[in-house]
Amino acid sequence: MTDIQELLLSRIRDVADHPEPGVVFKDITPLLADPAAFTALTDAFAEIATRTGATKVVGLEARGFILGAPVALRAGLGFIPVRKAGKLPGATLSQAYDLEYGSAEIEVHAEDLAGGDRVLIVDDVLATGGTAEASIQLIQRAGARVVGVAVLMELGFLHGRPRLEAALDGAPLESLLTV
Repeated sequence: MTDIQELLLSRIRDVADHPEPGVVFKDITPLLADPAAFTALTDAFAEIATRTGATKVVGLEARGFILGAPVALRAGLGFIPVRKAGKLPGATLSQAYDLEYGSAEIEVHAEDLAGGDRVLIVDDVLATGGTAEASIQLIQRAGARVVGVAVLMELGFLHGRPRLEAALDGAPLESLLTV
């Protein structure tokens, strides 16, 4: 394990039985409260953005906003929020997707992405991959190219990686931690 991985992991708190019995929630608020750990995370993601040639960073609601915005700033790139349906004013593009129980929909402002954009998607957790896969489809429908997905932690036991790798069509999926 690298020094950055040890630092990040040491600042993620396990919360048993949240949001329901049997689930161990990975709380990143201690990491966000630690300037050294938050800076290390931001720097690692900014390096990925630079390496992939990204021109924009997309953050997925809601923790992806917290992580993605400073990454975009550090890398000198624009930041685009992908929101839950109905949260953005004006013209939007939307993408529906299936959840384990039901469905959901995400949106982006139609004018925020263009054909020449190269997008790095940033989020806190890769679980089953449904939201990230829908965001890839949404970004592609806007005419932009997804150059990678970067997540703080991957919940390997939920097997979201194969789903996302297929959707990424060769672009990298980078996880700083796998739990």
